[in-house]
Amino acid sequence: MKPKAMKIALAANPCLGDYTLMSEFDFGDKNKDVPPKDVPLAEALRPRTLDDVVGQDGLLGEDGRLRQMLARGNLASIILWGPPGTGKTTIARLLADAASMEFEPVSAVFDGVADLRKIFTRAETRLRDGKRTLLFVDEVHRFNKAQQDGLLPRVEDGTVTLVGATTENPSFALNGALLSRAQVLVLERLNNAALASILQRVEAHIGASLALDENARAALIAMADGDGRYLLNMASLLVDVPATPLLDLDAMTRLVTSKAPAFDKTGDQHYNLMSALHKTLRSSDADAGLYWLARMLAGGEDPHYILRRLTRFASEDIGLAEPEALPRALAAWQAYERLGSPEGDLAIAGLVIYLATAPKSNAAYAAFKAATKAAMTTGSLSPPAHILNAPTRMMKELGYGANYQYDHDDPDGFSGQNCFPDEMERAQFYHPVERGYEREIAKRLAYWNKLRQQKHMDDNNDA
Repeated sequence: MKPKAMKIALAANPCLGDYTLMSEFDFGDKNKDVPPKDVPLAEALRPRTLDDVVGQDGLLGEDGRLRQMLARGNLASIILWGPPGTGKTTIARLLADAASMEFEPVSAVFDGVADLRKIFTRAETRLRDGKRTLLFVDEVHRFNKAQQDGLLPRVEDGTVTLVGATTENPSFALNGALLSRAQVLVLERLNNAALASILQRVEAHIGASLALDENARAALIAMADGDGRYLLNMASLLVDVPATPLLDLDAMTRLVTSKAPAFDKTGDQHYNLMSALHKTLRSSDADAGLYWLARMLAGGEDPHYILRRLTRFASEDIGLAEPEALPRALAAWQAYERLGSPEGDLAIAGLVIYLATAPKSNAAYAAFKAATKAAMTTGSLSPPAHILNAPTRMMKELGYGANYQYDHDDPDGFSGQNCFPDEMERAQFYHPVERGYEREIAKRLAYWNKLRQQKHMDDNNDA
C-alpha cells in the first residue's frame, strides 16, 4: 500500500540543492528532531556529498576540474555559471564541506556591503585560528561594480575563497577585475538521464513508484527542461496520486504545468536564440528556422526585434541574389503591425521560410564594407571634373562638366567614362555570386567591362 503522502515544500532542488524561499541558505541539520516521514522531500534528498550530485560529471567526475582542485588541496575562487536548477548552491556548500571550510552564504539580491564586512571580520578571526572561509554569493551578477570591487581585496589576500553563482553570462554581468581573480566553471542543464535519476531517488524515498505511465513519465522529464529543482516541484504534486490507475499524458498535464522556456529578453538566451535563428537561415534550413522562431516567441521575445533582425538578414545575407527579399521582409513587418499576435506571427513564420529558401549572397554587404574602407583611406579626393555639375559661368570656366558624356546618347547606352577620382585607380568592390539574380547582374557587369575596355582602346587609338 502506498505510504500516506507528506506535505512537500516547493523549494530546494533535492539533488541539486538551491535554497528554500523561507529558509535561505540554512544548510544546518534543522530537521534532526523531525520524524522522517515529515521531513520535506527537498531536505530529505539533498545531496550530502559531491558524489551525490547528478548531471555535472565535467566538474565533479573523476577528472573534473573541481575534483582536481580538491585533490590538490587548492580550492581557488570560482564562478559557477549555469541555468537554474543545476546545483550551483549545493555544489558550493559541498565544496566547503569537502575542503573543511566554513560556509558563509549571501544573496546579492538581499545583502550588501555591510553584510560582507561582518563576514570578512568573522573570516579574519577564523583564519587566525587556522580555518578558512568559503564565501558563497548567490546571483553574484546582481552586485553592482562597487560591490564587486569590494570583494577583491579579501579574495586577493586569502581572507575568503569566493564561490559566485550566476545564471547570466559572466563576460557581460561581471567586471573584468573580478573575472581575472576567479575561474569561470560552466554547469550544464541536466540531461534526461540525470533527471530520471532524480525521479528514481524520489520514488526510493517515498517507497513507491509515481503513478505515471511510460509516456507521462517521459513527458514529465521533458517538461522540466533541464531544471532538476522544477522536476522535483512537479513530482511533489504527484506523490498523493493513487498508485492505480497510472496517469497518462493528458491526466498528468492536468495536474502539473511545464516549465516556461528559458529566456531572458535582456540576457544570454536573448542573444543565443537570435544567433541560432540567423545562422540557421544562413544555412537554408527552414525547419530549424521555424523551431528557433517558435522558441523565441514562446519565450516572450519582442516580435519587432525579430522582424528587425530578419529585415537585416534580407539585406546582408540574401542581398541582390533575391531582390524581393527586402520588400518581403518589410511586407511581413507591416502585416504584423496590422494584425498583432498571434495572427501576425504567421507572417513572421512565412518570412522565415522565404528567407531560408532564398538564394544567399553577401556580395553587396562585402562590397559596401570594401568601399567604406577605401573611402576612409583616400582622404578627400574630389570627383573628376567631367561629372561635376556647372550651374555658373565660373564653374564652367574651371572645367566643371567639361567633356561629360551623356550615356543615353551613346548607341550602347553606356559611355564607359571614368567616375572615380582622377588620383585613384579604378577599384572593383562588388563581386556578384553565381546564384539567383546576381547571375544576371554578373552578366551585365561583364558586358559593361568589355565595352569599357573597348571604348578606352578606341580613345587611345584616336589619340
